[in-house]
Amino acid sequence: MQPNFKIGDKAVYPAHGVGEVMGIEKREIMGQKQQVYVLRILDNGMKIMIPMDKVASVGLREVISRERVKEVYKVLKGKGISVKSQTWNRRYREYMEKIKTGSIFDIAEVLRDLYLLKFDKDLSFGERKMLDTARSLLIKEVSIARNVREQVVEKELEDIFN
Repeated sequence: MQPNFKIGDKAVYPAHGVGEVMGIEKREIMGQKQQVYVLRILDNGMKIMIPMDKVASVGLREVISRERVKEVYKVLKGKGISVKSQTWNRRYREYMEKIKTGSIFDIAEVLRDLYLLKFDKDLSFGERKMLDTARSLLIKEVSIARNVREQVVEKELEDIFN
């Protein structure tokens, strides 16, 4: 079932994070009139227009429920790192694919694996940047899901990984 967003709703756009629906407009795209959601990404203010009939294919979804946050934390606390022996560029590609899915659980796996890997070896520049991206995406969504400040979630992540 495709989510139906209203102005003011929060939505997650894969690889960019949580945005707010700022408007629903009619636009002409490739010669056809279409209804689009106008989404403003909270982290950087970027505006994205998503045709309503493409919501499912681009992966736009609702913010997870407060109840599902426990499942995200369970993933973060897991100790199974699956890619330890791979080269950094293969890991990077796999992690990027997971982030692009937009799934908070995939993002949690990337964050966990990179945090655990960081203790064993130096991360490449790309991996460090990806760690920051995954951390930021997860903190923003979990703080909105739980209706708490981002600093609260940051502290909880520090407690999990220390």
